Amino acid sequence: INSLAFWLSFPILFVLGSYSYFKRFSSMAHIVLGVALGLAPIAGVVAVSATIPLWSVLLSLGVIFWVAGFDLLYSLQDIDFDKENNLHSIPSRYGAEATLFISALFHMLTVIFWTLFVWAAGLGFFALVAALGSGAVLAYEQKLVRHDFTQIDRAFFTVNGYLGIAFFFLIILDRIVA
Repeated sequence: INSLAFWLSFPILFVLGSYSYFKRFSSMAHIVLGVALGLAPIAGVVAVSATIPLWSVLLSLGVIFWVAGFDLLYSLQDIDFDKENNLHSIPSRYGAEATLFISALFHMLTVIFWTLFVWAAGLGFFALVAALGSGAVLAYEQKLVRHDFTQIDRAFFTVNGYLGIAFFFLIILDRIVA
C-alpha cells in the first residue's frame, strides 16, 4: 500500500465508523452514507496510482449523491420510527415532500457529476450513455416512489442494482471499443 493510501485510510475509517451513529445527532446521515460509499472510486485510484485525478473526484461525487438520494427514498418508510425514537433523518425532520425533492435534486447532481466524469476521463459514447441513461433510470426510481411508498423496496434494491451493473458494463464497453 502506498503512503497516500495509508494516510487517507484514517479519515475513511472514521467516516465508515461514524455512519451508524450519525442519525442520533444529525439529519445528515444520508450524506455520510453517500460519502462512505462514494469514497471508493477515489480510494481505488489512490491505491493503484498514489494520485487523485479529477475524474475520480467527479465519479465519487456522483456516487455520493446517488447513494444519498436513494437512501433518502429508502428512509421514507422509517419516518414514524425515527420520530418516535428521536432519530434525526431528513424525512423525520422535513417531511416526505421535502425528502422527495431533496432526493430528486441529489439524483440530478448525480447525472451532472457522472457526465463531468465522462468528460474529465476522456471517455466516449458508451460512457456518455451510462451517465445520461442513469438520469432516465433515476427519474423512473423517483416516479416509482413519489406516489406509492410500497414501491420503495423495488426502487431501492432492484432499480439501483440494475443501474450500478449497467453503468459498470457501459463504462467497460466504452473502454473496449476505444
